[in-house]
Amino acid sequence: MGILTLSNVSKSFGTGTAQTDVLNDIDLDVAEGEFLVLLGFSGTGKTTLINLMGGLEMPSSGAVTFKGKPVTGPGPERGIIFQSYSLMPWLTVTGNVRLAVDTVYPRLSSAEKSAKVAHFVEMVGLSHAAARRPAELSGGMRQRVNVARALAMNPEMLLLDEPLSALDALTRANLADEIERIWAADRKTCVLITNDVDEAIILADRIIALNPDGTLGAEFKVTIPRPRDRMAMNNDDTFKTLRADVTKYLMDVGIEAKVEGSRLLPDVTPIHGVPTAVADAQKGMIENRFLDFSMLHKVYPTPKGPLTVVEDFDLKINKGEFISLIGHSGCGKSTVLTMAAGLNEISQGAIKLDGRHVEGADPERAVVFQSPNLFPWLTAKQNVAIGVDKVYPRASQAERQDVVEYYLERVGLGDAMDKPATDLSNGMQQRVGIARAFALSPKLLLLDEPFGMLDSLTRWELQEVLMEVWSRTKVTAICVTHDVDEAILLADRVVMMTNGPQATIGKITEVDLPRPRTRKALLEHPDYYAYRQEVLDFLEEYENGAKPKSPPSGGTPTPKTSAIAAE
Repeated sequence: MGILTLSNVSKSFGTGTAQTDVLNDIDLDVAEGEFLVLLGFSGTGKTTLINLMGGLEMPSSGAVTFKGKPVTGPGPERGIIFQSYSLMPWLTVTGNVRLAVDTVYPRLSSAEKSAKVAHFVEMVGLSHAAARRPAELSGGMRQRVNVARALAMNPEMLLLDEPLSALDALTRANLADEIERIWAADRKTCVLITNDVDEAIILADRIIALNPDGTLGAEFKVTIPRPRDRMAMNNDDTFKTLRADVTKYLMDVGIEAKVEGSRLLPDVTPIHGVPTAVADAQKGMIENRFLDFSMLHKVYPTPKGPLTVVEDFDLKINKGEFISLIGHSGCGKSTVLTMAAGLNEISQGAIKLDGRHVEGADPERAVVFQSPNLFPWLTAKQNVAIGVDKVYPRASQAERQDVVEYYLERVGLGDAMDKPATDLSNGMQQRVGIARAFALSPKLLLLDEPFGMLDSLTRWELQEVLMEVWSRTKVTAICVTHDVDEAILLADRVVMMTNGPQATIGKITEVDLPRPRTRKALLEHPDYYAYRQEVLDFLEEYENGAKPKSPPSGGTPTPKTSAIAAE
């Protein structure tokens, strides 16, 4: 028997017809000193499961025991680290950690308590910020305080409920490495809830998937030697196989078949002259250099003088091409995108679309932001219709409705199009945003980290939705992302930006992988991890704000710039 055991545990909320079954028949043993990762989609009961382990909730049936004794409530032997920081805003880093030390070690002298606090603050790398308050800390630093405070309780077991999910990719990776280092030093039993497959593989001895019906799914042993280096693992066959197996399992159990409706798109013409999803109706548009960024600059005035955020951004994109734009936070990716959208004034240089200068916002350039910005009081259908009614002024009401319903059906909302936006999940709202953009039949589709606010498993689903809809329209598209796998999955070319200020194009890699693409197929493609390595190498060179003297390659695209393509 393990240190923590769940025996035939089920958990429901509500009663009668309002009862919701969240977890069903869970049997689980957590071994002492083990690092167990529970991996699943949103809504699979991951947080409920960790709350049962922590004694914050009681099972509807079955039993939870710790060292053979029933768990009847929270206890200091089980430290919990939540997704949100829950720090006292008026206390410093030291003060927040001192709360835990005072609770667990009331008989120690003040000097001994201070030494303990300093030890745990140093353990999470925050000695330099010990006197700062939470408002003066980044999200990653606040979560480090949370980790230090939990460790200061000296628990026998750490329960981590998606502690890294609100952080940017680089901070998330660094803090995951920190958690592994602390675990390796102390060998405390750890249970981590996450939705990130790579994070699970980096940290776990054992991964257990949670099924959508609230049951435990497949179990995967992680045999990769520790410590595990992210860059080295990209070339490790064991990692590749495990990553593919876990990903396939989660996609098979969690992503339902897309709605393949029978609705036909009416042959109506939008106001800016681009007919709807009929390929040969766009013959009037130029093919080469359809979108032309010419020596683009963006300069902002500051009290200390002009600040050049983006400089000499020079990129030529052909009609129907899909470009991924990637780089570290602050490299100007979104600035380039908003200039292309006409939402941000160009300081120097020019952007031409279909031979005409981009000036101001226009429905021919549709934007999907990280937040879909829906009108909450309108239904999904009404939110999409607002743009369609303006873009197709000569179409009948019935034809416009057909356009709206066609795209909502394409993104899998055929049964939810009459629901108000407030009744839709974050993932469903972003589907409406994607449908709204495609329904405008734009010349250019601009996506600014469209899945950045969603858990990684929901992102997979919507990436597949995006690719399916894009494959029907072949609209020219640019997607800003910080996710390497997303960049390669979507793009014909990955454009990598150097760090800001004065950010520019550092490298361009042509992705010569077959379409239509699916995540499953790409994970099995012999060239996929080599493309991934190219992008990872570039990002590592520019990590933590570094500005190498010479970019890895020039900013002007040439065919087959990648090492793979050159072979």
